[in-house]
Amino acid sequence: MRVTVPHSPLADRLLERLTARCAEAADPVRAADMRAYMKDIAPFLGITSPVRRDVSRAVLAGMPRPDEQDCAAVALRCWRLPEREYQYFAVDYLRRYAGSCSSAFLPVARHLVTTRSWWDTVDALAAHVVGSLVAADRGLAVEMDAWVEDGDLWAVRTALLHQLRHKDATDADRLFAYCARQAAHPDFFVRKAIGWCLREYAKTDPDAVRDFTARHRDVLAPLSVREALKNIGA
Repeated sequence: MRVTVPHSPLADRLLERLTARCAEAADPVRAADMRAYMKDIAPFLGITSPVRRDVSRAVLAGMPRPDEQDCAAVALRCWRLPEREYQYFAVDYLRRYAGSCSSAFLPVARHLVTTRSWWDTVDALAAHVVGSLVAADRGLAVEMDAWVEDGDLWAVRTALLHQLRHKDATDADRLFAYCARQAAHPDFFVRKAIGWCLREYAKTDPDAVRDFTARHRDVLAPLSVREALKNIGA
């Protein structure tokens, strides 16, 4: 589904502040190192995490709570800027204001997951944005059923990881079905996600995770099994 940037005076003000503050904080020497470390996925401004948090606090100071349209406008406009720090700001902003977004925000979240994709943005979007949307509207679980079958590996990874923070509210049957469905997936990021979501659910029900891995050990990647049993043993 094609998404468009909605009109948002709040986003106008916020992006003006953000780009000005980021320009002041940029460090070209560090930017080159950060770009190399992140496999050249995008140019960087060279703003470290502590400085980026300071920038965000300054940008958000005195700004009102956004509505869903504002959240979409801020995120999509940050996604259009070349430097990675702007996408980091957008992810943090959505984590902070996920409660302002309804299930209608899911197409925007999908665009963010499947555009300029790498683990550094996808994982937080999966657990804190998509996961929050599904927790608030369990009807969206059928969308996750489609995502886990998607040809885009980042949509698959998001479907696997979206319940990371659900704990006792985890739909375990769905979680295990997703892991079984993608057990033989050839991509590292999907195999890693299977192990991660199982390891996280093992904090809630370790016996269920042990049983699942035992029954599917012949198809699960060794990486997935190691990650799943990392804290609970075989």
